[in-house]
Amino acid sequence: MRILLVGAGGTLGTAVHKALAARGHEVVGVGRSGGDLVADVTDPEQVARLYAQAGPLDAVAVAAGDAVFRPLSELTADDFAATLRGKVLSQIELVRQGAAHLAPTGSFTLISGILAEQPIVAGAAASAANGAVEAFVRAAAIELPPQRINVVSPTVLEESLPAYGPFFAGMEAVPAARAAAAYVRSVEGAQTGQVYRLH
Repeated sequence: MRILLVGAGGTLGTAVHKALAARGHEVVGVGRSGGDLVADVTDPEQVARLYAQAGPLDAVAVAAGDAVFRPLSELTADDFAATLRGKVLSQIELVRQGAAHLAPTGSFTLISGILAEQPIVAGAAASAANGAVEAFVRAAAIELPPQRINVVSPTVLEESLPAYGPFFAGMEAVPAARAAAAYVRSVEGAQTGQVYRLH
């Protein structure tokens, strides 16, 4: 398959790229500042250019999404807007525009996160975004067939503990390779409308 991977240069994206390539897929990596293709997917016009440049695709996978972490009392309207734009609207736009560029039986794999169901202090914006992504996937799954859509919901990654560990006190981390396996399952499997939880 020919797979567009958004966020290919990040910790999770690198593991997903490795897992998909190891199974013989052609992976086209996308990043904000580097990769096979460069695009800021929070901008709908750049998403349109991205698909025009990418050519025929069998799958789109997203392994990145920005969220603001601050106590609720300190979160501003701009913080919530930035989080929704960075994690929700960007992924919705990739699906909205991508459906016309994907093979008839192609698939989308989005990303949410554990905070949709297990909130933490300073994570209100991220929790709201993750919940929105999961709700969108369930809704899109009834309109996209024969194309498929799923979402991977990882907990904190072992490789990211130095940066994010303090936010996720007491939560068991998972290796990026385990999260990447869920992407393989989504891309190569037959399910749609699923939330693959890695907790």
